[in-house]
Amino acid sequence: MSRQYLNVPFAQKDAAKSLGARFDGAVNRWYVDEGRDLAVFTQWLPTPVEAPSSPSPSSTDLALPLSEGTLALPHAKGIPLSRLLNGVASAVAQAFSKGVWTLVEVVEARVRGHVYLELSERDGSGQPVAKARAMIWSATAARILPEFEKATGAVIGAGIKLLVLARPVFHAQYGFSLEIEAIDPEYTLGDLEARKREIRERLQREGVFEHNRRLEPPWDYRCVLVVAPEDAAGLGDFRKESERLERFGVCRFVYAHSRFQGEGAAREIVSAMVRALKTFPKGAPPDAIALIRGGGAVNDLAWLNDYDLARFICDQDIPVLTGIGHERDSTLPDEVAHQRFDTPSKVIAGIEHQILQRTREARMAVEAVFTAAGRLTQRVRAEADRSEAQVRADAEAHLARARHDSTQ
Repeated sequence: MSRQYLNVPFAQKDAAKSLGARFDGAVNRWYVDEGRDLAVFTQWLPTPVEAPSSPSPSSTDLALPLSEGTLALPHAKGIPLSRLLNGVASAVAQAFSKGVWTLVEVVEARVRGHVYLELSERDGSGQPVAKARAMIWSATAARILPEFEKATGAVIGAGIKLLVLARPVFHAQYGFSLEIEAIDPEYTLGDLEARKREIRERLQREGVFEHNRRLEPPWDYRCVLVVAPEDAAGLGDFRKESERLERFGVCRFVYAHSRFQGEGAAREIVSAMVRALKTFPKGAPPDAIALIRGGGAVNDLAWLNDYDLARFICDQDIPVLTGIGHERDSTLPDEVAHQRFDTPSKVIAGIEHQILQRTREARMAVEAVFTAAGRLTQRVRAEADRSEAQVRADAEAHLARARHDSTQ
């Protein structure tokens, strides 16, 4: 069986393979067997596929825009869709033989060996103005993603903005898409930090940035409102210690649950806190609000860098404690909260430490009271003993004089 060999660049081998091409190790080239439809392999054919000649078009021919090198005018009956789309594929391949640095926002990401992405661009009001499918072939992903994740601490996922080197491709069967060949981590880091800086400066202009941080710390913890994702691993670590404190009647914990990542997560957290605070008796609020979740990628935590959430924390007259992510992670809630802890486990450890400190202080105060009372008792007892001895001595002297006078 004869073969049609293809000119497939190394970076595009996964694309050719996914369409049915095979690799001939003897000549180090990709090929397709005779009889296969070459339409989807147009961009890799050694020479352009010749279009069959056609007679001069008549007034009934289907009009198509022509330029040098494009398909000839068809008969009145038209041309196959595959020929039309293959012409588009050839035009796109010629126009974009190399990638173009492009700004995109990830809407959805799926990893199945290859990485499949849904990308978009939004205007100032958040409405999408452009959408496209994209993929990172597995060989490319293995090369560029570890470097990107190491540099940024982020993973490719919904909501992240990227500067990518993307090559537009068009396939007759699969339509238009982008093949991503490289990602600039500096842009992603800059975008994440720029969003935080914008909100931080706004809160500082409004004069509320340090309000919660300047509150007096709780003298003791008797009741704490805890807001966390319902199935978070960090919440499990927190509850191991909090349940022990509750079991001995030391402190009570009230739990409210919310998502902590994804579109609208910040608004849900605010709503959960508002609903939970309304359940407390008027004039008897919790001693603190603990905002906790386990660790995550930088772009997972970036959903918390939200103005409404940060402003809500700033406006609270109750100290807010945060335990979000790991030691290396920092979000706007961490910056505006009364006290920041690295993890949920450290939040409950801080609460327990404060309770223990107050317990030790109370024990020391009690011991000091008993010591002072003992000393005072000893001093009073000594004075009473001296007074009794003096009374006895005076009485005996008086009796002796009286006896002497009586004898006289």
